[in-house]
Amino acid sequence: MPQEHLSYFLLDVVGQMELSAIRAPYERELRGKPPHDPQMMTTLLLYGYCVGVPSSRKIERKTHEDVGFRIIAGGTHPDHSTISEFRRVHLSALSALFVQVLQLCQKAGLVKLGQVAIDGTKLKANASKHKAMSYDRMVKNEEELAAKVAELLAAAERVDADEDARYGKNRHGDELPEQLQRAQTRLARIRELKAELEAEAKAQHETRVTAKATSAATDATAAAVVADGAGADAGADAADNAGAGTATAAVVPDDDGDEPPAASLGNLPTHQIPTDKAGTPTPKAQRNFTDPESRIMKSGDGFVQGWNCQIAVDAAHQIIVAQAVTNQPPDVEHLMPLLHQTVANCDAVPAATLGDAGYFSEKNVAAATALGTDPFLATGRLKRGEPPPVVQDLSPDNNQLTAKQQMARKLAAPEGASIYARRKAIVEPVFGQIKGARGLRAFLLRGVTKVRGEWSLMTLCHNLLKLHRVAQPA
Repeated sequence: MPQEHLSYFLLDVVGQMELSAIRAPYERELRGKPPHDPQMMTTLLLYGYCVGVPSSRKIERKTHEDVGFRIIAGGTHPDHSTISEFRRVHLSALSALFVQVLQLCQKAGLVKLGQVAIDGTKLKANASKHKAMSYDRMVKNEEELAAKVAELLAAAERVDADEDARYGKNRHGDELPEQLQRAQTRLARIRELKAELEAEAKAQHETRVTAKATSAATDATAAAVVADGAGADAGADAADNAGAGTATAAVVPDDDGDEPPAASLGNLPTHQIPTDKAGTPTPKAQRNFTDPESRIMKSGDGFVQGWNCQIAVDAAHQIIVAQAVTNQPPDVEHLMPLLHQTVANCDAVPAATLGDAGYFSEKNVAAATALGTDPFLATGRLKRGEPPPVVQDLSPDNNQLTAKQQMARKLAAPEGASIYARRKAIVEPVFGQIKGARGLRAFLLRGVTKVRGEWSLMTLCHNLLKLHRVAQPA
């Protein structure tokens, strides 16, 4: 193989990484045979994701058949269960390598933070959407299965009594029917998921009630302070107050329903279970039997049982500077967490942030501006080939416009339109490379923690491939 081959490149790069969190458990372990070298196992797993072979069974087979895998494994052949267990045990440490790889890209001059584009895609979960059940169906199926189990138990008792009379006590033939075993298992699983759904909905409802009460108390205190100040200054500042009142009326936010639900700027959003006023799940609230934390989401391929995978991509070389996975389908609440992660990862604020209409809200525009980046967020979706709407020149003074109108004017201007036009070319090819070129269209793992770890592997391998391409001799 040529010395510039990806396998040799990864051996060199991983050899320079800080892997103490992965090595530590083996250094303390004195039992049994020596394990496979942790550095080799890390490189083997990363190489698998880089070339679109994340399956542990396929990686094991490749160590026999593929020269690149054989070079990394050094003539050894780790069993697929060993590879799978290594990923499971060290998933958190492996996902933390994302920042190390990003720092290598920064040192190589691949990250400029002039423009950063943010986008999301829906990736399939390791679960079928046909294994999801609504709360309404859970209640009905629980009643039906309970009646069926009772009926089958009665039948089993009759069979047992008949066989005892025929064969005598403690003889074979008294096992539960297979049909009863299946019904009991399904009933237990339905009850388990139903209880989880109800508990989560109740906790969510209590949090919402507490937050509402706290907000009301804060507003009341603020109103009292304002009233005291207004009473003291009423005579002296009557004219000024009249002018201020006029200005305040001019910047009332538009009531067009664009505002998202409140979300913490530093934390990733999570899907909120639809509940009634008492905190009980609505009939359409769902849980999946295989991966309860995943959700049914609308994607380009229709509705899938999946996850919302988010990335922030630097314009210079399409390096992913921030990434996240949630079970919250809308994109709007992901903008600020990704921007905060970008700042933390790169120790700098992007000059401009680009996002489609899914990320626009007045709160996002204000928060992004306060962070120090210049947001370019579309205010509405256009059909393919449709020209952008004409923005009416309502006033030369932007203070007379809502945030949405200001953003629309900004994107309609030649400079703003030119900057926003770069969004697709920056971020969308990255999803094409991950899902198309490397075939990573679905997760192997289940549960939000493991899925986030696997998405980190997918995204850091994208950055490794960019670094490898730049490192090639001219």
